[in-house]
Amino acid sequence: MATTTSLQSKRSDPWYGPLLTLDVLAGLAMVVAIWAGLLFAKDATNLAGDEQIAQRIFYFHMGCNITATLGFLLSVIGSVGYLVRRTLVWDRIAQTGVEVGTLFAFGIMITGSIWAKPTWNTYWTWDPRLTTATITILIYLAYMLFRNGMDNRHTRARFASIYALFAFISVPFTYYSARIFRSIHPIVFDGANADAQGSFSIGPSMGQTLIITITCFTILFLALFFHRWRQLSLEARIEDLKEELYQ
Repeated sequence: MATTTSLQSKRSDPWYGPLLTLDVLAGLAMVVAIWAGLLFAKDATNLAGDEQIAQRIFYFHMGCNITATLGFLLSVIGSVGYLVRRTLVWDRIAQTGVEVGTLFAFGIMITGSIWAKPTWNTYWTWDPRLTTATITILIYLAYMLFRNGMDNRHTRARFASIYALFAFISVPFTYYSARIFRSIHPIVFDGANADAQGSFSIGPSMGQTLIITITCFTILFLALFFHRWRQLSLEARIEDLKEELYQ
């Protein structure tokens, strides 16, 4: 009886089919990303040994990079939307963008550390790029803690939106930090870094693989984003019902 009720509720949920489809696509996308990064891409010709093997994590590193930036950009869009329209649906977009973006930002740090060991002979160094990336993550973690300290939903959304707009300044600053300061971090796009250790240029095979993995990570991002946004929407509905009940 319970199983029948559960199936009926799933069928009546308009999100069930699209989210299930997106989940399947995300799972397949990760398989494709692993295949592309480990098997399809050719070896970097200007690297050798462990560095050449570790370089393959670059594709996953960049996948996390792009999706983290996408999440933080959506937080800006959601924040502006809330400040203009004053509707909480925009605040939920902003919150979801920050949470999923921060998750992928941790992915950046983890994959970067794995790549750094054979390249820099250490998992971590206080390089300008790594330092500013750490600061960015801490800023967005503070955003989540900041939200939890307020009970009124509209007050929380208003202050969180303003915070998110200022927090996003750290994202382009992190991107340009390897150009502004003396950094050993490679500059992959828009120029080279003479001080970089283990730097490389992107060839045709690497470019194709990069497109594949970024596309795959974007599908994963969308699956996580919509699931979390859906969860926040259901939580907001429960809050609405509570307010109606106690009026």
